[in-house]
Amino acid sequence: MNTPFFIARRMGAEKKNLTGLVKLIAILSISLGLTVMILAVAVVTGFQNEIKSKAIGFGSHIQINNFDYNISYEIQPVSKDQPFYEDLAQTPGIKNIHAFSTKPGIIKTEDEIHGVIFKGVGSDYDWDFFSNRMIDGIITLYHDSIRSDDIIISAYVSRLLNLTTGDDILLYFIQDPPRVRRFTISGIYETGLEELDKIFVLGDIQHAQRLNNWEADQVGGFGIVLENFRKLDQFNEKVQDIIPYTLNSRTIGEIYPQIFDWLALLDMNVYVIIIIVVLVAGINMITTLLISVLEKTNLIGILKALGASNKVIQRVFLYHAGFLIARGMILGNLLGIGLGLLQQQFGFITLSQESYFVNVVPIELNLLYILLLNAGTFAICMTMLIMPSYIIARISPVKAITFR
Repeated sequence: MNTPFFIARRMGAEKKNLTGLVKLIAILSISLGLTVMILAVAVVTGFQNEIKSKAIGFGSHIQINNFDYNISYEIQPVSKDQPFYEDLAQTPGIKNIHAFSTKPGIIKTEDEIHGVIFKGVGSDYDWDFFSNRMIDGIITLYHDSIRSDDIIISAYVSRLLNLTTGDDILLYFIQDPPRVRRFTISGIYETGLEELDKIFVLGDIQHAQRLNNWEADQVGGFGIVLENFRKLDQFNEKVQDIIPYTLNSRTIGEIYPQIFDWLALLDMNVYVIIIIVVLVAGINMITTLLISVLEKTNLIGILKALGASNKVIQRVFLYHAGFLIARGMILGNLLGIGLGLLQQQFGFITLSQESYFVNVVPIELNLLYILLLNAGTFAICMTMLIMPSYIIARISPVKAITFR
């Protein structure tokens, strides 16, 4: 029989007023701390993934362009008949590869004007992202043989220019000579990522080709959508190895560095929260351990008199502390995961989309992260208790037995 474990379990069953209250406070501190950590990680992870998915929806995971591509969105053409196109389309891990082209323009109404980026796409474009974010109208599927005059605008542009589905608009393209095209609004989308919502309209790539006087097989570049964001760098290296030296590939993080740098800063907030919470929980457990040692001084003296070593007695109190930590962690997991699931299902905590780019607090419960938080919390708290437990070695058996 494991004697220290047996004694520690019996100690846990006692319910003296003072000690019971202290133990309850220790358990609650662990549970609330773990709840906060689980929710903090789930919220930040969910928020990062939501913003990343929106940026990727506009720009794909990887873009292939000419080396002279610049922020003006005026792109030099590349041939669509690239040998790597079919190879990448059939590569496991790549969900979609499509051709696109961009063209700066100005939407003019009777009262307002607004600068936009016309993004032309074709029949190979993946509409999954925008199909889930349409608030009005339909998505027009563009074909390679018939040019469509339908475009999709954002809710931001719709509100700004007082436009709705079915309206005709004039889109002016500043070039030499200037050109104007009439389009019909077939749908309105809203992602909440205002920085991109306010500039992008989607239309048929054939319009961009005609405006630039390109051939039918010339496009602005290629967008690659991956199945797993974590393999972004791996696939980008692969793409760089197979594309010709005249082309350049860029990840979404390089296309929108300001967004991804901002998201990376959120990780620091989570680290600070976790460190503070674990330290507070550990200090509470140290206090509980010292009170338990003080209360069980007589027991310590009896065990020493019976020949128990200091290490055996230390193990008794460490086991006892471990029981309390485990109880707190069970309660913390139930609270943290439960609240996270409720938010996922019902979205009862809302946000201002204009400020946070999402209208509800996003939650992503990752099993690996939860397991790491549990393991880390338990290991750190137990490690912090090792040094205070050495106070047992300084207790004299005679004084401990007569202690009142």
